[in-house]
Amino acid sequence: MTELRPLDNLSTSDNAAAQQPVVRPMDRRLPLIKVPVLEIYSVLALFFLFLPVLMLVIISFNDNVTGVFPLAGFTLKWYQVAFENKIIWPALNNSIIIALATAVVSALLGTPAAFGLTRYSFRFKNFLRGLLTIPISLPTLLVGIALLAFFAFLSIPRSLVTVTIGHVVYCVPYMVLVVSARLAEFDFTVEEAAQDLGATPAQTFWMITFPLIRPTVIGAMLLIFAMSFDMFVITFFNIGHGSTLPMVIWSMLRLGINPSLNALGTLVMGFSILLLILARRFGGIKLGS
Repeated sequence: MTELRPLDNLSTSDNAAAQQPVVRPMDRRLPLIKVPVLEIYSVLALFFLFLPVLMLVIISFNDNVTGVFPLAGFTLKWYQVAFENKIIWPALNNSIIIALATAVVSALLGTPAAFGLTRYSFRFKNFLRGLLTIPISLPTLLVGIALLAFFAFLSIPRSLVTVTIGHVVYCVPYMVLVVSARLAEFDFTVEEAAQDLGATPAQTFWMITFPLIRPTVIGAMLLIFAMSFDMFVITFFNIGHGSTLPMVIWSMLRLGINPSLNALGTLVMGFSILLLILARRFGGIKLGS
């Protein structure tokens, strides 16, 4: 028969054993290693997107006639060759004229349209809003072919004017969307206050409303300028006998890989990035939106 001992007679070792927690099998799990899956995925996605661009910039400084790896040394002669190409400058001039005209006309057409869609309620408003987004929802190939058929039906010769019209058709919806987003946060009570103080509607717009939305309009114009400057498909179908910088680059590629094209492509890409940064700085345009 087992002898029962009082609690006071328990040994020190027995007390220590009794105070130790019982370790169950479920508590013997190894701590999980926290893997930043989202961060790793983001880095890989950015690497996949920007690797070709980075390679273009690196190869543009490669002292190799073939313009491919391995790198033979650092040089700036391909940039000099690109600047000395006489075909580039007239095409660059046409690209700047078309892009500037597209930005200005898009602002003149898109800003009033954004005001009408934001401030007033009327029948078929949602239908009209959806209709304005159709050009940017379609592939540029379809837009270019449709414009070509339209100009041919009206017997309008293709020129820089037809290219500008095509770019405006495609870019006006961007102006409408950007300005509408700004007007959605606009406090229209300041206009009512100005009119209560005796200002006419024209004075209210030029002295109150337009200065407040001017950064957004300028930012949208810079964004549209960059889009029009790099646009190729719509330009290709509606340019006629003229040429723009993207078309010159495409025609040079048909003859083979030219190292000066890497330098030219780097310059065009840098110019486009600069315009996007300016649009972000002055207009508050979100580049990812």
